[in-house]
Amino acid sequence: MKQMKQFAGKWRIVEMEIWDQDYVDIEVPGFIYIGSDGAGQFQFRLVSGDIDGRVEQCDNALRFEFSWSGQDENDPVCGRGWAAIENGKLNGRIYLHLADDSAFRTIKSE
Repeated sequence: MKQMKQFAGKWRIVEMEIWDQDYVDIEVPGFIYIGSDGAGQFQFRLVSGDIDGRVEQCDNALRFEFSWSGQDENDPVCGRGWAAIENGKLNGRIYLHLADDSAFRTIKSE
């Protein structure tokens, strides 16, 4: 759980690889929330979901790897993703099962 602490908190999505920021923030400012137990939520565009994640060793760094389930415009969707902390920012990739995937970059919300 000590390793989870650095990932825990609310992170504001400031960039996504395949969608512009206006689209990311169309309903609410895009975010990822990670709790100290690895559970959390996220929303960007009209996609929102619940996260179930774990901290894993990947090469020489720690990575938060997660699965998620939720909705995209009220249709059920699920997927997976990962994130790593780089220079105080949480950066990673999220995958929508049988659909798009995108890199993302976040900053810690206050």
